[in-house]
Amino acid sequence: MSEQDVLGERESMDVDVVIVGAGPAGLAAAIRLKQLANEKGEELSVVVLEKGSEVGAHILSGAVIDPIALDQLLPEWRDEDTPIKTPVTADHFLVLGPAGSMRLPNMFMPKLMGNHGNYIVSLGNVCRWLAEKAEALGVEIYPGFAAAELLYDDKGNVVGVATGDMGIGRDGKPNAMFTRGMELRGKYTLIGEGARGSLAKQLIEKFDLDKDSDVAKFGIGIKELWQVDPSKHRPGLVQHSFGWPLDGKTGGGSFLYHLEDNQVAVGFVVHLNYENPWLSPFDEFQRFKTHPAICETFEGGKRISYGARAITEGGYQSVPKMSFPGGLLMGCSAGLVNVPRIKGSHNAMLSGMLAAEEVMSAIGRGESHSELTNYDTAWRNSPIGDDLKKVRNAKPLWSKFGTWLGISLGGLDMWTNELFGFSFFGTMKHGKKDSETLKPAKDCKKIDYPKPDGVISFDKLSSVFLSNTNHEEDQPIHLKVKDDVLQKSSEHDIFAGPSNRYCPAGVYEWVEEGEDAPRFQINSQNCVHCKTCDIKDPNGNITWTVPEGAGGPNYPNM
Repeated sequence: MSEQDVLGERESMDVDVVIVGAGPAGLAAAIRLKQLANEKGEELSVVVLEKGSEVGAHILSGAVIDPIALDQLLPEWRDEDTPIKTPVTADHFLVLGPAGSMRLPNMFMPKLMGNHGNYIVSLGNVCRWLAEKAEALGVEIYPGFAAAELLYDDKGNVVGVATGDMGIGRDGKPNAMFTRGMELRGKYTLIGEGARGSLAKQLIEKFDLDKDSDVAKFGIGIKELWQVDPSKHRPGLVQHSFGWPLDGKTGGGSFLYHLEDNQVAVGFVVHLNYENPWLSPFDEFQRFKTHPAICETFEGGKRISYGARAITEGGYQSVPKMSFPGGLLMGCSAGLVNVPRIKGSHNAMLSGMLAAEEVMSAIGRGESHSELTNYDTAWRNSPIGDDLKKVRNAKPLWSKFGTWLGISLGGLDMWTNELFGFSFFGTMKHGKKDSETLKPAKDCKKIDYPKPDGVISFDKLSSVFLSNTNHEEDQPIHLKVKDDVLQKSSEHDIFAGPSNRYCPAGVYEWVEEGEDAPRFQINSQNCVHCKTCDIKDPNGNITWTVPEGAGGPNYPNM
């Protein structure tokens, strides 16, 4: 018996453009589509699906934004009441040692690394504001509906998406709350799910979109929002660091941004090509906050929010083909983050605007479900391509030569790219996938992390509590393990269960009790949708899929 016979037919809704993800890329695309339609005096139906309970609920970023895209999309934004309130007033770069720190002179940093003219924001609140702009133009936004399936026509072209069924029990059968998912069919489908999106992953594989690009690379970013003592608050201060507590072989660093209202966003990024399976990005972050140059900011303050998210780090050479039959990839779904700048929202918005222009041109020609290959040329010849090309070697140099020499060579490379438009290194390769870099646990030193003090440093479960994460308990586990035997023989026996450490939310445990020990336990209720497991599992044995719509974190202002 087919799924349709058991669950019933889905209702279907036909629109002009379906957009998956109400992040910067998706909302910029929606706004630009409506602007272009209005300029032509045409009707255009645009629908945005968002898996979070509301727009912004799953948005997590530093964030310092470059306003280049906003200035193009909404030129009057500076004259309005917006959540973009704190211009950068100071830019500090620190090198941390175990007990001290050294500030690097700004004059030594490539100009592109500077933050003059940028703004410190809650990207979630920026997206909420952009959603209001989109809805005012007639865009329909549906939060709480996860795009779970791609729809194809008989030629293999993407013709839309289907939302996930609601009310499926843990046993896989419909329960009393069952509601069938809905099909949204459009002339074009735009994918802006963020880093390691489940639909983007399927599209890249199905259409071999990455055959001519380098391997995708990722980091994990872990963030807290603090209310600090007013005497320690410096509105507009941007501070980045690298070095301690990470060793010289492990890439990563910190950010510390002073927003308005005595709030400070602090975060830590660990590149997911690290080798030691005993490393815990969460615990490295907690340890980082205890550094003498850092902890004083938080003394007397209160932690008010927590979250984590994968970050795309492959850059220019890892961007896949972004067009497929029937639609386009946008933003972090394609990996448009500028890693040295720790910025991606401006490129996400610019890609959304480019996608809108390509789609409108195609619809104007009477096309639908075609492959808009001009988009792949357009982004490389746009400010996005210029932004990413200049920094294309920073990550591979760091990975190949380690923190100290790698960062020095990366800085030199950015200078030559910025001043003369060339690189001594050409375009470097990244090497292995992040899932292939772990060494066996027996060959690595176990890391003894200090116990959290509950004042500056904290444990995972109290942190997840602050993320307001929730999933309906009676639903299928959305984290799929392909081979349980392989998980035990490799992930546990060879690598000592790194899932328990790379996950920043305590989702994975190896339970060493009972007759069936060790048992791989998945606490899917804790999942903050960071996607790290889908990236870092040493066998690619864990697949992240969308849970019921509205599940996951509920970030109020991250």
